[in-house]
Parts: sequence; C-alpha cells; structure tokens
Amino acid sequence: MSLTLQDISLTVDGQHHLRDIALTLERGTVNVLLGPTRSGKTSLMRVMAGLDPATSGFMTADGRDVTGLPVKKRSVAMVYQQFINYPALTVYENIASPLRVRGAPKAEIDRRVRAAAALLKLDNQLEKTPLKLSGGQQQRCAIARAVVRQADLVLLDEPLANLDYKLREELREELPRIFAETNAIFVYATTEPTEALMLGGNTACLSEGRLLQFGPAAQVYRRPTSLAAARTFSDPPMNVAEVMKRSGRLVLPGGAAVAADGALARLSDGPYQIGVRAHHLRLAPMAGSISVTGTVDVTEITGSESYIHIHADALRWVALVGGVHELEPGSPITIHIDPAQLFVFDTDGNVVVTPDSAADGALQRGRG
Repeated sequence: MSLTLQDISLTVDGQHHLRDIALTLERGTVNVLLGPTRSGKTSLMRVMAGLDPATSGFMTADGRDVTGLPVKKRSVAMVYQQFINYPALTVYENIASPLRVRGAPKAEIDRRVRAAAALLKLDNQLEKTPLKLSGGQQQRCAIARAVVRQADLVLLDEPLANLDYKLREELREELPRIFAETNAIFVYATTEPTEALMLGGNTACLSEGRLLQFGPAAQVYRRPTSLAAARTFSDPPMNVAEVMKRSGRLVLPGGAAVAADGALARLSDGPYQIGVRAHHLRLAPMAGSISVTGTVDVTEITGSESYIHIHADALRWVALVGGVHELEPGSPITIHIDPAQLFVFDTDGNVVVTPDSAADGALQRGRG
C-alpha cells in the first residue's frame, strides 16, 4: 500500500494544527515524523488513522480516496507513548485481543500471537499480566498488539518517551529489526533527532504544522533545505549567527572573519546566516578556522562528552566536545570553527551552502 496526503490541513477552534501537508509513504518503509512539541506530529497521525477528519485536502491509499473513511474501516494500528494494555489480561490475551474482536479462528490467533511475541521477545512472558512486566516489556506488548493485526499502516506516537534511558536504548536497537520483518508502512513520531538517525528510513521535519522537508534521514540531516529544517534536525540546537559577506571575507559579529574560499566564494556580497552544529566547534585551533572568544556560561559533563555553553559577542554558542572539561563559569574561552562545516542560509532562511562532509562522525554515532 502507498499512502498519499495531498494538501492536508487541520484547523481546530481557529488554530492551525496542520497546514497543506503533501506526503507519500510507501509500503515497507519506516517514516519518522520529527519535530518539537506542538509541531503537528500527533495531529498528522490522527488524520492518517482516520481518528480526526482533515479540514481540507484529501488522502488516498493505493489510489483509492480514503479521506472520509472512518478508522474502523481502515487497516491501521496505533501505539501511544503511554503503556496502553489491558491490566487484567495476560500478555497472550492482550496481543490476541484485536484478533478476537475480528473473530479470527483460534488456530490463527495462536499462530499470530506467538509469532508477534517472538518478534518482540515476549515468548516467555505470555502468561504474565502487564503489571508484572518491566516498562520496556509493557511497551513491547503494546507494539506486539499493533503488529499482530498485520495492519497496512502502523503509527507509533513517541512510544519510547516514558521509558528510562536504558530501556529506550534497548528498544531503539530492536525497532529497526521489527520494522524490517513486516511489510507495513511504519510512521514513528519523535522529538529527538537521535531517534530519527538510529531508525533510518525517511524523516519528515515538521514545525508549526508545516512539512519542512521529507526524504532519507541521512540526506535530510546532511542537506537540510532550510534553516528551520536544520534546526529541527539538530540536538543540541544548531548555533546560528548573522554574518556579512564582503571583500572576499565572511565577517561575524564582533569582527571575527575568515576568507570566503571554496563554496563560500560563490556567495554574493551581503547579509547571511551561518549555522554550525555543536560537535563541529573545537577548542583547539585549526588551519583556516574562525576563532571566536567569549566566556563560559556553564559546562554539562555527560561522562564521555562535555556540553560547553558560551557567551560571545551577544551570541550564545553550545560546543559539544569529547572528554571531561571542567570549566568554571565566567572563565575565558576561545572556540574554533572549520569553515568547511558551515551551513549558510540567505536572509529568508533558505540554504545556500552546506558542509562538504561525506563522512560525518556524528552521523556514524547516531547523534543529531
């Protein structure tokens, strides 16, 4: 099945939740809806499921108009971030419940329940009730109930948000395997760029109900078409500064400058915005780098990495550097920017230069 949304908009009590969404999703694909809270992810899923009617636009499945089709007549399953299981039923009966509602034969129910349980590593938990499971197992049970339906469209709305770090990491590693063993259209909503990169497939960047960009996750990450898309796909937030191109140089606030070589040389003189991801800021100078001096606001040490928040020339910067760096607030610091890692945007926020970084280490680590 292919699912096509054409100019889908949703307005509730005068508030625009979705604006002119155009999107096509193919069978057997994983599609991540990436955006901050209130960007329209859940609203778009509910329209896809048929739970909420779109205000305008239409939707087709394999070319058939399903715009007004109620959810009970669609081949769709949905998993929420809350653990929605039947507490009085065993794991077996929880997974079997949608098949029993359909009146499926007993032998088919047993076969499909056990297959879904094996896929979600719940084989030895089938006789337990959900409250006797760990948080990760409870969410696996909810996902198994969606998978067992063999729906054409499976929607997962931030399904790992309520799990602790270890359980999130565990399920993040397993979900691509689960997706690969089905032939449905999977749509996965998240606020975290890391999840979009780890899950792979396609990513749709959303902001304020608008679709900013859609394509293979790695491509959208490396080649955002706008500042809004680049910001959506950056964690920590992308560092952004207004600059001026003149006389063959790119000049930052405060006077720091670099020769506009390579792709930068093709820019016309005038104002631009640059963007640089936190992991591309360095504490050690490099040949041809842009040096910015400021003061440390705060340092967050995660163990193997340090987030250094810096105040320089009325700008706030965040550097993500390897190792432990215990820097006192207010202490002076100089950060260095490799011009080859700059994103450059025009004054309307459209990308005009992207970094030439075919082997980005951050992508390999799965970090946005």
